[in-house]
Amino acid sequence: MTPSLLAPLRACAHEIGEIVQSGQHGGFSGFRSSQYRLDIVADEIALRVLHGAGFRVVSEESGVSGNGEFTVVVDPIDGSTNCDHGVPFFATSLAVLRGDELVAALVMNQATGTIYEAEKGSGAFRDGTAISPSGQEDIADAIVSFSGLPSRHLGWAQYRSLGAASLEICLVADGSLDVFSVASQSTLNPWDYLGGLLVVQEAGAAAGEYDGEALVTSERVRRRPVFASTTELLTFFQRTGTI
Repeated sequence: MTPSLLAPLRACAHEIGEIVQSGQHGGFSGFRSSQYRLDIVADEIALRVLHGAGFRVVSEESGVSGNGEFTVVVDPIDGSTNCDHGVPFFATSLAVLRGDELVAALVMNQATGTIYEAEKGSGAFRDGTAISPSGQEDIADAIVSFSGLPSRHLGWAQYRSLGAASLEICLVADGSLDVFSVASQSTLNPWDYLGGLLVVQEAGAAAGEYDGEALVTSERVRRRPVFASTTELLTFFQRTGTI
């Protein structure tokens, strides 16, 4: 893997961050339900930077565009509602695929500037420091985060719902959370989780899908992923089926 593969991802995330910090482009776009003005502006930046670097792009906001050996699956602003309402937990998520192989990823918390990144076979890092999961195996001691509202309690110690899947997945990778999962038939698109997926895998955590579907895809499909600090916790959640 060429070290330069992450460079355009960093450039993209940082330029989007400059627009975020400007405080402009608040409110809904008026074009699509739940789409914010910032989503559109951030997407325009992502397309310009990533196309300029020779990538094909699959974006939540604008679909498929461009051509290239590598495809970047991007959520320009993951956690748009958090961002628009001043909740400091939202991100730019970028995942690079070469064919069907997930090869590089970057997730930047745009509220704090913290960057999670990984290249296949090279480990996972937070602001340049190697990270690893908590190692938690016991659900009774686990801190769990959800997309969607769980319908029943499985015995976890505490749970959260933070509103930005890509970042919540990265918190599993660095040991801050023990599990991040969809709940109550909630689903995610690839741009929601692919960046975090590689970070989790390279950090040494575990990932799976409740229905047995492949997680690595650039198609506009819905998936039900779960990420856990250990295979023991992953197996426990997959065994429950629907939470």
